[in-house]
Amino acid sequence: MEWSRFRPYAMILPAMLVFGLFFLYPIGYMIYLSVHDWNFVSPVKNFVGLENFSGLMSEPKFMEVMQNTFTYTVLTVSLTIVISLCLAVWLNKQGAVYGFVQGAIFSPHIISLVSISMLWMWLMDTDYGLLNWFLNLLGISNVPWLTDPSTSLLSLVIVAVWKGIGFNTLIFIAGLQSIPQDMYEAAALDEASKLRTFIKLTLPMLSPTLFFLTIISIINSFQVFETISIMTQGGPINSTNTFVYFIYEYGFRFFKIGFASAAGVLLLIIISLLTVLYFKVLASRVHYR
Repeated sequence: MEWSRFRPYAMILPAMLVFGLFFLYPIGYMIYLSVHDWNFVSPVKNFVGLENFSGLMSEPKFMEVMQNTFTYTVLTVSLTIVISLCLAVWLNKQGAVYGFVQGAIFSPHIISLVSISMLWMWLMDTDYGLLNWFLNLLGISNVPWLTDPSTSLLSLVIVAVWKGIGFNTLIFIAGLQSIPQDMYEAAALDEASKLRTFIKLTLPMLSPTLFFLTIISIINSFQVFETISIMTQGGPINSTNTFVYFIYEYGFRFFKIGFASAAGVLLLIIISLLTVLYFKVLASRVHYR
């Protein structure tokens, strides 16, 4: 046989090997561990079937983790998308001021989450934080941002939104600049208001960008870990414990590897189902010109 027939397969072989080694193999091994009882030290892995999954469903703490994760995801994704879109519409102009503001709001995206978490821990300190100092100037008493179960999860949402709006805003600006200007000229000739133009023209033309950013934001929100590990460690009273931190806690603190792997498998299933559902429901509403 001619070598040319196998050349395409040979060219993608390195990428497929990396994909299999660092993506497919870890998923397969996680599924294997999810049906075993293992303490990370013993060479023996005891097969327990679906016992780890049934243990998850009967664990009250896990139900709270699920609720925290979904609440965090809904708030983070919705606030980030709405604020980013508003900023993009405002900043989609020529000028040094607008360029400076774009760079300023994008800068948190390139800063590590560890640094950002340390910064916001100081800003949100109950006694010495800058946020409470500013609130005191307005006559408002101190807010226990990270130490009260009623405000701790919202505090993490604020950090996530602050870090995420810069990236989303620039992607939205790129989407806005790709819309042909003659369409806006036609809308102006029809004497369409700015609000009607935005709803009937801008949003439909931005739908691919909006679709992409929403999917990415949902996946990233479900996988939040660094800010929780540094700022709250899942507390107070489990109020900020989310999926990935729960997996880390049971896997590397309590050494219940099978239990943690079962939670990982469940997380994979949930993200996959949400992604497929999102594609099924909204893909037909996306306009690719």
